[in-house]
Amino acid sequence: MGRPHVMVIPYPAQGHVLPLMSFSRYLASQGIQVTFVNTEFNHNRIINSLSKSSRDDHVVDGIKLVSIPDGLDDSPEERNVPGMLSESVLHFMPTKVEELIERMISETSGAVISCFVADQSLGWAMEVAAKFGIRRAAFCPAAAASMVLGFSIQKLVYDGLIDYDGTPNVNKTIQLSPGMPEMETDKLVWVCLKNKDSQRNIFQLMLQNNKSIESTDWLLCNSVFELEAAAFEQSPKILPIGPIGLAHHSLEEGSMSLGSFLPEDRDCLDWLDRQIPGSVIYIAFGSYGVMGKVQLEELAIGIELTKRPVLWVTSGGDQPPMRVGSGQVIVVKWAPQREVLLHRAIGCFVSHCGWNSTLEGVQSGIPFLCIPYFADQFINKTYICNVWKIGLGFEQDERGIISRLEVKRKIDEIMRDNGEFKKRAIKIKEIVMKNVVKDGISYENLNKFVNWIKTEVN
Repeated sequence: MGRPHVMVIPYPAQGHVLPLMSFSRYLASQGIQVTFVNTEFNHNRIINSLSKSSRDDHVVDGIKLVSIPDGLDDSPEERNVPGMLSESVLHFMPTKVEELIERMISETSGAVISCFVADQSLGWAMEVAAKFGIRRAAFCPAAAASMVLGFSIQKLVYDGLIDYDGTPNVNKTIQLSPGMPEMETDKLVWVCLKNKDSQRNIFQLMLQNNKSIESTDWLLCNSVFELEAAAFEQSPKILPIGPIGLAHHSLEEGSMSLGSFLPEDRDCLDWLDRQIPGSVIYIAFGSYGVMGKVQLEELAIGIELTKRPVLWVTSGGDQPPMRVGSGQVIVVKWAPQREVLLHRAIGCFVSHCGWNSTLEGVQSGIPFLCIPYFADQFINKTYICNVWKIGLGFEQDERGIISRLEVKRKIDEIMRDNGEFKKRAIKIKEIVMKNVVKDGISYENLNKFVNWIKTEVN
């Protein structure tokens, strides 16, 4: 019996690449050969962020890194528009993936891929794999509730809540099933991009994905059953395997950042070592962080008013207007977030509520302060604040701005001495950790998937 070979392809954005890379590292640790397909643009960023000793032959941790073009130029103006990327993903990349598979087959004189694992956002990849008779699995790097929302699109149209192109017909709060997080129609995943072209592209991608995913052998989700039981019960085909970053937590920490588009600033860990336990405000808004100048200033001043130490990651936005260098504030471009959140010095996490950040905060037992701005982040915020009750949102003033006094008030509340948010966060952490050890739901689902790959090798 030959060694199984899995091809993995993420949606070309940082928040999708990282969990699929963690998944690939887990598969490689189980003796499975992995080929990881990035766009050329992202592939080059990942290679450049690695140490020189890790770049040889583009094979890292037993994972072969390969690339395909995405049809976009390298200008930030084009690449920072989510709708532009989605259009490329929908119309340009499928042919390139097909050509890559054909090339791999011809170079080895026969089929070499046991299974094709594609980001759930790339439904067309399932169709490409089916053309070659390759078994396939879809991987959702977001919450199961986000996937259930996608599956519910036709019903939302039928009920008159949204138009055929995804535009809301009414502004109201909806709940897809009892126990699921409430959602506002003007903040649905595809709506809150605030751009008609972007909305249309994302919506079309989701519609196509619904059809393509029906033919998958597996539908895996980087989540935990108990965290969103209602969503998993609504769509039983979705199998929780998360948090996938914990599946290989026994591996060496040195390559935990594989898949990062930017090199990590590890000096901030030394700085954290010098801080009082539970005292530091950690601020990070992901790789797409976008905040207006006025809001950024109010946030910075509000945080300064707390007189607490701050670690601020600026990868996706402008430099915060804070007095850096006093020892009270440290600003970095990109941080080893998993290690930061596990550090004893961290007291709370001011976050955009991307799903990766949400899971990393949850598995570290850290309370949140939430500033979502698009896509699934509003669903995640609802989980954090209303379902799990381990964080707070901010109220906006009449200008639509979170004021400096509101920032100070909420930080003081979340870090108050009685620690109610912290106590609940620790309980949620215990639930999560129970799932990734032997007999846990996520552990068992991962095991079943790996065994399926190994037993189905021709």
